[in-house]
Amino acid sequence: MNSFYLDNAATSHPKPEAVYRAVDAALRSGGSAGRGSHQQGIVADREVFATRELLAQLFGVSSSERFVFTANATQALNLALFGLLNGGDRVVTTSMEHNAVTRPLRALQDRGVEIVKVAANPHTGVVATADIQAACLATPTRLLVINHASNVFGSLQPLDDLGSWCRQQGIVLLVDGSQTAGLLPINLNELAIDLFAAPGHKGLLGPQGTGFLYVHEGIELRPLIYGGTGANSHSAQQPEMLPERFESGTFNIPGLAGLSAALRFLLETGVAQIHAREIQLVQLLINGLAQIHQVQLYGPPADQPRGSAVSFTIKGMDTATAGYLLDQRGIAVRTGLHCSPDSHRSCGTFPAGTIRVSPGFFTTAAQINYFLEQVDSLKTAF
Repeated sequence: MNSFYLDNAATSHPKPEAVYRAVDAALRSGGSAGRGSHQQGIVADREVFATRELLAQLFGVSSSERFVFTANATQALNLALFGLLNGGDRVVTTSMEHNAVTRPLRALQDRGVEIVKVAANPHTGVVATADIQAACLATPTRLLVINHASNVFGSLQPLDDLGSWCRQQGIVLLVDGSQTAGLLPINLNELAIDLFAAPGHKGLLGPQGTGFLYVHEGIELRPLIYGGTGANSHSAQQPEMLPERFESGTFNIPGLAGLSAALRFLLETGVAQIHAREIQLVQLLINGLAQIHQVQLYGPPADQPRGSAVSFTIKGMDTATAGYLLDQRGIAVRTGLHCSPDSHRSCGTFPAGTIRVSPGFFTTAAQINYFLEQVDSLKTAF
């Protein structure tokens, strides 16, 4: 039986071959960045620096020290939110956020931070820019936090001019790029994004256990973690300079080596080419699902700008059952609420959730067609 992985919104698979080789080589070489002047330590230092430089190149930033490494996007988002906000601050966000945003905001609400959620269009999952701006202007706002693309429905939120508008209003803009980093061309300077969080293991095609937070010049954050940074060991105070201020503890050198290899692959291949290929697969997927009787699709149609996640339900069939049956046929998808209950409430799929399928760069049209055949056959599974 063939085995097809169609859950790239959770983590990309497979990775470029160079990623596997880089992780293996780093594990075998030894050494820890910032923890020694011996040869192995210097090699690790260079790996960390090179990865930071590649991120800066990919995202159009001149100063690579503005990229702070984290274990994942969730940690990066927590650093941004808890590092920036104080009691009495006001935050505007949307009804399409992942729990990596909604749960920290709920905890901050208990500390006196005001949270305002702007509702999305229930059919497309897109939040109108005018509604976001109106919410921000209703009362002085400290932060706007927005999910670039929904991990449930693929809804792509319009960022054009939003960053420059926020700067004109004195509002900090935090973007969760978990579903778009590596999949869409993103220039952080041109978009005027102040804080940008992303994992290394999704569209960036790197290993799990990697991620980053971009911190624009002039944005001051409190560290989440205090401790050893390898430099300034004489001082009991946490360093002020970036990125050391936010990178206490030992680096995940194998993970960053793999991420470095993945970033080189992305830059050589071209993010625009990767995006074009994934959109072709998504269009094939959506158009095929639309032809299957009893399938209900959610989110933007195939001809509108969107991310790669596609959600649907099958009339009369529990989503978990559908996911199990597909797994038995060698197809990996995700079912349920996908860690984003507010998104499902917005689009009318709470509490049952949806079946989510998300192709990746290495997915083939033949795999999509096989998936469609198997979904069509589920109606005769009982």
